[in-house]
Amino acid sequence: MSSYEFQKRAADSIRVLSAEMVQKAKSGHPGMPMGCADFAFTLWFKYMKHYPKNPSWLGRDRFVLSAGHGSPLIYSLLHIFGYPLSMDEIKSFRQWGSLTPGHPEHGHTQGVEVTTGPLGSGFASAIGMAMAAKNFAARTGLDKSGLFNQKIFVLSSDGCMMEGTSHEAASLAGHLKLDNVICFYDDNSISIEGSTSLAFSENIHQRFESYGWKVIRVDDANNPEKLDLALSEAMKSEGKPVLIDGKTKIGFGSPKKAGTHSCHGEPLGEEELAATKKALGMADNPPFTVPAELSEKVVARCAELESYASGWDKKFQAWLEANPESALMISKLLSKDMPENLLQELLSAAPRDKAVATRVSGGAILNRAAQLVPSLCGGAADLSPSTKTTINGEKSFSAENRSGRNFHFGVRELGMGMIANGMALYGASIPYSSTFFVFSDYMKPAIRLAAIQNLHLIYVFTHDSFYVGEDGPTHEPIEQLTMLRTIPGMTVIRPAEANEAAHAWHAALKLVKGPVALALTRQDLDPLPADVAARIDMSKGAYIVSEDSGFDTLIVATGSELGLAMKAAEILRKEGAKLRVVSMPCREFFMKQDKSFRDSIVPSSCPKKVSVEAGTTYGWSDIVGKDALCIGLDHFGASAPYKVLAEKFGFTPEKVAEKIRGLR
Repeated sequence: MSSYEFQKRAADSIRVLSAEMVQKAKSGHPGMPMGCADFAFTLWFKYMKHYPKNPSWLGRDRFVLSAGHGSPLIYSLLHIFGYPLSMDEIKSFRQWGSLTPGHPEHGHTQGVEVTTGPLGSGFASAIGMAMAAKNFAARTGLDKSGLFNQKIFVLSSDGCMMEGTSHEAASLAGHLKLDNVICFYDDNSISIEGSTSLAFSENIHQRFESYGWKVIRVDDANNPEKLDLALSEAMKSEGKPVLIDGKTKIGFGSPKKAGTHSCHGEPLGEEELAATKKALGMADNPPFTVPAELSEKVVARCAELESYASGWDKKFQAWLEANPESALMISKLLSKDMPENLLQELLSAAPRDKAVATRVSGGAILNRAAQLVPSLCGGAADLSPSTKTTINGEKSFSAENRSGRNFHFGVRELGMGMIANGMALYGASIPYSSTFFVFSDYMKPAIRLAAIQNLHLIYVFTHDSFYVGEDGPTHEPIEQLTMLRTIPGMTVIRPAEANEAAHAWHAALKLVKGPVALALTRQDLDPLPADVAARIDMSKGAYIVSEDSGFDTLIVATGSELGLAMKAAEILRKEGAKLRVVSMPCREFFMKQDKSFRDSIVPSSCPKKVSVEAGTTYGWSDIVGKDALCIGLDHFGASAPYKVLAEKFGFTPEKVAEKIRGLR
C-alpha cells in the first residue's frame, strides 16, 4: 500500500467513525468531517508537530477547528492519535458528561486548543495565537534559537468566511505578515439552506490575496496527493500567512448525500451509513472500530513524534541554561509572575491628590502594572489615546517588531475580542483590550467565549455612561453594564475614583479564572478621603463609605455615582437624616460573599434602600430589594454637555436628595 493509499484509507476510517458518532447520537454534522478527513489526517500524520502524551507540550503546533460543528473530526483524530479520549467517549458523542460535546471545548477535552462553535471565532482566535507566539518568541530571544518555528493550523469553513470576524482578523493577519498561520478553507459550496450561491459569491482567492495572504488552490481536496503538495508548499515561509483554498465534497463517501446540504447538519441515516461503509470498503467493519493497519502506522508515527519532542526538549533545556536572562523572562511570562506588593505599587501610581477621570488614573495604574507584570500586554480598537491604554516606553507589535507590548487592532472590535482570546489561550500573556464601553456590544460574542473558557484577560471600557455628553445616545452606554453582568463567569468592576481604580486593576490581574471588565469614566472624579480609601476591600465587592448611628436609609452606588451619593447624603444629613452610604464597585464579588456579610453591608432590616448608577436600573432590585428606589437611566441618552445632561436626567446631588426624601 502506497503512502497516499494509506492516507486515503485512514481518511475513510475517519469518515466512517465521524458518521457513526453522529448516527448514534441522532444529532450532529457528519458532512464536514467526511469532506475534510483527507486534509486533517494528512496534516496530523505528516506535518503537524504534536505530542499526544503531553497535549500542552510547549513546542507543539496548534490546530484550531474553527468549523466547530465538525467536532467528530477532531474527536476522531484525538482518539486515533492516542490522546486521552477513549472509544467509550467517542460513542458518547453529545451526551451528558462526555468528553465529546457537540462543539469542541477548551479545558474540557485535552487536545482542544480553543472552544469553537460560533463560526469565524476559531479563525480569529487562531490569529491571536499566532500574534502571541511571535511576541513570546521575540521578547524572550527564542526567535533566534531555531526552536520556535511552530505553526498555527486552522480548518475553516464557508460559514467562517461569511462571518464578519474572519474579515477583521484576516485583514490584520495579512497586515502583520503572520507567516506562522496556515488556514485550510473547506470550500464545499454547501450551507444549511442549500448551495452557498444563495448568499455567497465572492472570490475568496482574490479577497485573501488583497489582505496580503499567500493563497494555494487545490481543485480536489479529497485527493491526498494534491493535499500533500499543497501542505508542502504552505510550509515554505514567504513572510505571509497562508490560505489553502481546498475544494472538497461535503459528505464525501456517502453515495446519495455527498455534495448535498442534507448531510450538513443531520445524521446520514442507518441505510445511508451502511451504504457509505460499503462504498468505502468497510462494510464488514463493526461499528466504532479503527482498522489495525491504521492503528499500527499511527502508533509508529506517534513514536517518531515523541522522539522529536524529546529531542526538542533537550535542546530547549540547553538553550535555557545558556541564556539565563531569557530563561527568567520565559518563566515570568508563562507563570504570569507578579510581585507580592502589587496592590501597594498600583496605589502609589494612582493620581489621588486631585479630581481625575478613572480612564486617566486607570492609564497611570496600567503603566505601573506593565512595569511589574511582564505578561501584561494589549491595546485598543484605534482608541488608545482616549482610553489611555498605551504602555509608555514600549514599542508597538508590528511586522517589523514582534517584541512590542502595544497592540494595534484597528477599528475591529469583534476581531480584537476574538484575537485577545487567542492571545490568552496561547498561555504566555495576560492580554487587555480596550474601546469605548458602548462598543462592547460589538465584542459580546468574544466576551462570552472568554467567559466560557475561563480566560484570564482584561477589558478596559471607558466613557462608561451618559457623561460622554455631546457624542449623544449612540455613544452613551445604558444597558451595557447589565449585559456584561448577565454573562456567567464575567466580573465587572466600576471603580469610583483613583483608589478604587488601583484596587480594580489589582483584582483584574490577580483573578486568574474568567475575564474582567473595568468600566471607567471620561469625566473627572474627586478622590475619596484617605480614611475611606483605607477601607476599600475590592475582594468583597462592597464596603461602607460612611454611616450614621441608627441609620434608616441606605444608598448603594457604583463608579461615578459614589461621589454623587456622598454629596446627596450630606445634603440630607444636614436635614437630620441618618444614612449609610455603600460603594459597590463589583456586584459579582459581593454576591459571592456569604449571606451574613451581604446582610452586614446591605441589611434587609433597613427600611429605605436606594441604588444609584448611571445606567439601566435592571437588576438592582436583586441587591436593594424590589421595594427600593433605583435611580438610574432606563432610556437612551442625548447630545449635550455632560453637566447639562446630569441636570436634565436628575443626576445632581440636589435631585438625588429630592428623590430620596420621597421615601419618607
